Amino acid sequence: MSKNERILIVDDEKIVRESLFHWFEEDGYLVETAESGEDALRRFDKDKYDLLLVDMKMPGVSGLDLLTKVRGIDKNVIFIMITAFASVPTAIKALKDGAYDYVTKPIDPDELSHLVKKALEQKALKTENEKLRGSIEEIIKPDNLIGESQQMKKIFELIQTVALNDTTVMIRGESGTGKELVAKAIHINSKRRYFPFITVNCGALAELLLESELFGHEKGAFTGAQFKRKGKFEMADGGTIFLDEIGTVSQKMQVELLRVIESKQFKHVGGNETITSDFRIIIATNEPLEELVKQGSFREDLYYRLNVFSINVPPLRERRDDIPILAYYFLSKFSTAMNKPIKSISQDAMDFLVKYEWSGNVRELENAIERAVVIGKDDKIKVGDLPFHAAINNSVGSNGEKTLSAMEKKHIQKVLVENNWNISRTASLLKIDRVTLYNKISKYELQKPG
Repeated sequence: MSKNERILIVDDEKIVRESLFHWFEEDGYLVETAESGEDALRRFDKDKYDLLLVDMKMPGVSGLDLLTKVRGIDKNVIFIMITAFASVPTAIKALKDGAYDYVTKPIDPDELSHLVKKALEQKALKTENEKLRGSIEEIIKPDNLIGESQQMKKIFELIQTVALNDTTVMIRGESGTGKELVAKAIHINSKRRYFPFITVNCGALAELLLESELFGHEKGAFTGAQFKRKGKFEMADGGTIFLDEIGTVSQKMQVELLRVIESKQFKHVGGNETITSDFRIIIATNEPLEELVKQGSFREDLYYRLNVFSINVPPLRERRDDIPILAYYFLSKFSTAMNKPIKSISQDAMDFLVKYEWSGNVRELENAIERAVVIGKDDKIKVGDLPFHAAINNSVGSNGEKTLSAMEKKHIQKVLVENNWNISRTASLLKIDRVTLYNKISKYELQKPG
């Protein structure tokens, strides 16, 4: 079989050069010869040769001198030294200076051929590993984590920076911005990628249920505990645990979390055995934890333990350049899933999408495109296919013009009144977080009836 590896034979004895030339040429290598160290240096360029067979003792530039000079040009080239038995100590010095190996005269053709083959295979493997390492410099992203805006490029850089160590990461952002996707990206680009990624929504569970969910429980630990069950921290051993809505957990749970984060040890609810788990922790919040610390509802020591490395995920309205990319991604996803021939978005519809406020962020955009694909009857999405089009057309601003802001103000005010200005319930119905709702109330100068 023909080989592409290039070998340079350097020896001042013509008979040795010719013998080695024919041996390796018959093996299929690309072979050249040089009669001295000076001749070899004239021929040598980086990446020109894969392996050099060099006589240790030559007049002028010796084999050791050639090794030093060539390794200064190309550290990846393989050196195999040829030496007389009496020169073995010198050959050992060559190994310390970077030579791959040495052979003694008289040369055994089979031994040398095997040595060359092994050396070149190792070089090829090293080159392949370097290519693989280079390829993962482009971070692996979950499907929905899409964007080419400067804000998203900055997030990708931060993911790449923090992924390869076990630093605790706090991800901030409004509801629907993709905080869990950022956490997944950190996990799948880390050394823990082959172990579990465990998600816990802390805001969705009452205190007792959350404690059982995180730490597990023994049979009979509480009413309804009919079986022994592992907790999420135990399941995350070797991998990553992602705690969403961390700002909602109780003071008691905050104490428990601080303890397990610091010690990596815990007990099942109702159990006595201490369990150890090696996990990385990533948390997310859509609430200003600093304010909660000032109010006394969130422990300061836990806050500082969690806020080691922070990533802020911007709302969609602050990265409008990404809206067309996301819209077409979701269009392809849903049109394929529903087997519908909708391949494009009309210019009017796209202009509408780009200008819309997206209080629910990427999640709201995804839902809007899914709905448009469901009801769409043409080969492209039109403005009328979008779920909020009718509401906007019926909204008129104070100046008599139809505006997005007027529609949003009217809708928020309507939902607030319907829910007697209950902020939590209104935010839930609007699919936004409470901070965003407070900002909207301030923006539109909405006031609760006296």
